[in-house]
Amino acid sequence: MENSYPIGTAGVPWTANEKVQWLQQQSIKRSYTEEVVAKLSALDHLFDITNYGQLPYANQSYPLFALTSRNWQPDLPTVLVTGGVHGYETSGVHGAIEFAANHCEAFMAQYNFIILPCISPWGYETINRWNPFAIDPNRSFYDNSPALESQLAMAFVSSKSSSVLCHVDLHETTDTDNSEFRPALAARDGVVNHNWNIPDGFYLVGHTQKPQAAFQTRIIEEVAKVTHIAEADENGQLIGVDTEQFGVINYDGTALGLCMGMTDAPYVTTTEVYPDSANATEQNCIDGQVAAIKGALFYLSASK
Repeated sequence: MENSYPIGTAGVPWTANEKVQWLQQQSIKRSYTEEVVAKLSALDHLFDITNYGQLPYANQSYPLFALTSRNWQPDLPTVLVTGGVHGYETSGVHGAIEFAANHCEAFMAQYNFIILPCISPWGYETINRWNPFAIDPNRSFYDNSPALESQLAMAFVSSKSSSVLCHVDLHETTDTDNSEFRPALAARDGVVNHNWNIPDGFYLVGHTQKPQAAFQTRIIEEVAKVTHIAEADENGQLIGVDTEQFGVINYDGTALGLCMGMTDAPYVTTTEVYPDSANATEQNCIDGQVAAIKGALFYLSASK
């Protein structure tokens, strides 16, 4: 399936003019301060809350916050949880906060935690995949990154912990991937868009360099208790990629500049919740994200 896009000329990459035109069409639809930041202060009995940077955008400056274990133990392994790399993927943001508020304490004797609940607050407020410069932060986790969101997240994590055992990056796959975000990407880059089948249900993206099949399976098992797992399509694929096991595909997260490739953690996964399913609710999607983090921790704890 191919979609046209109302900005730019087909086959011609955007210039600065088209990017400005795109930005002018964006608008604030919800509040990062009220819906995200306001929830963090209640967690200060468990976490140090650090303002690790600022996004100085034209119409608003956004503070970025990290939660780190208040009782940080240098001899414990570190678990990293990230949400809101794509701001429009709502359950990732609120799943990270829900885990921090109601589930994390049970694991704090075993692990140090770094939780970045909303890496892209402008994207959260405007319900966007990109930042204001039409850059995808989740393709920008590499040295000299063009996305300040990615730069600041990487710098904070590396300053806090030199070694991360596990990284769970919380995402969604939505119907708007096909109706808006993939057509916009193709228009920006001057290429033909080919939409993918949107999977109905939860799935994972593992790292091709360190797939950790048993780790991914344990997460899928835990998530299946609260929401349904996506079946592969007629080609044995999810979003156009061959499945490696039930509910799991692999990407090279490092080569692609994905958030899950930002550290050398041996255990990494990217969650993909489907909020547009007829069987999904807002809370159900959050529960799926929390279950994924818990499944990862259950696997790590059982493997010690």
